[in-house]
Amino acid sequence: MSVDLRDVLSARAGNSPVSGIEAAVDHGRGRPGLIPLWSGESDLPTPDFIAAAAAAGLQGGETFYTWQGGIPDLREALARYHGRHFGRPFEAKEFIATGGGMHAIQMCIDATAGAGDEAIYLTPAWPNFAAAAAIAGVRPVGVPLDFSVNGWSCDVGRVEDAVTERTKMIFVNSPSNPTGWTADPETLSAILDLARRKGLWIIADEIYALFHFGGKRAASFLDIMCEDDRILFVNTFSKNWAMTGWRIGWIKAHPSLGRMFENLVQYSTSGVAQFMQRGGIAALDQGDGFLAEQVKQAERARDTLCRVLGETGRVRFSVPPGAFYLFFAIDELTDSTRAAFDLIDEAGVGLAPGTAFGEDGQGFLRLCFHRRVDQVEEAAGRIAEWIRRR
Repeated sequence: MSVDLRDVLSARAGNSPVSGIEAAVDHGRGRPGLIPLWSGESDLPTPDFIAAAAAAGLQGGETFYTWQGGIPDLREALARYHGRHFGRPFEAKEFIATGGGMHAIQMCIDATAGAGDEAIYLTPAWPNFAAAAAIAGVRPVGVPLDFSVNGWSCDVGRVEDAVTERTKMIFVNSPSNPTGWTADPETLSAILDLARRKGLWIIADEIYALFHFGGKRAASFLDIMCEDDRILFVNTFSKNWAMTGWRIGWIKAHPSLGRMFENLVQYSTSGVAQFMQRGGIAALDQGDGFLAEQVKQAERARDTLCRVLGETGRVRFSVPPGAFYLFFAIDELTDSTRAAFDLIDEAGVGLAPGTAFGEDGQGFLRLCFHRRVDQVEEAAGRIAEWIRRR
């Protein structure tokens, strides 16, 4: 006789949602000939210069407990990396190594809010923030972005209308997964002004800042903030350097918060493996060229994808200025989950249903184009042919 213990779990754990992305992956995993564009990663393995640095650390015996906030060499490399890309000096003590970007987000939620509080985020949105907030007892409050073929946009007045006495933070992901929305400096300034007036924290997820197709990085809160602003930056090595499986990331915070975050690391993961941090140092110090080439390839893939789907005359989208996703709608398509499954079965292409990114994603599909251009072109052709047959 089987026993089901779900009813005696904590409500927060028991009610944690199934990822709509993983549901599509589970449906199509292992299909011969399928082109998997459902997850946010490239098709490249981690570059040799990064893997070799980690291997050298492992072979050198760096397998013991280590600094909770990250080894000094990594934190100094993070300061150098930010200095190069943001045009001003940073200190190593501003950075905390984490077990991936998700771990960084969880700790920032724990640091700024608790049971009964509220957190505002912009939708359609990567589902993990809202789910992590809910598991922590924080109520996620989605504020929809506006969509047109000219681009996604954020009405900051609508964000302010969502603020209540329980609101503790605003989560801002720009460039955005899944829409590619990229906040301009004026929008960032308006959000920062709102946070200052209301005494709110901002959790800034800018992991795609360098995946920006305007010739330079995307605008950042780092460009406009003051030292004492309540902003926490979450980031990851996953996207820039093909390190999704490594599970290593970082937080950038005011130095006065360093000890607190080190304590949160201690009581969650007890730190990132030192040999993995060696790989992170190599990525930060030697990986700008690799990253630049990946951005160029992603731009070529984006342009090819938009051309092929646009030629159907039945697909609505705005060309994403940042990140590496196309969030698109097909005329007369209303059930995006059914469409995602049908595309797997009938076209051999794996996409994520828009509903995985919240109710505002209904009718949309998300495609990750951070892969070889020829593979993206083949997938686009299959999708276009599937649309024509409908």
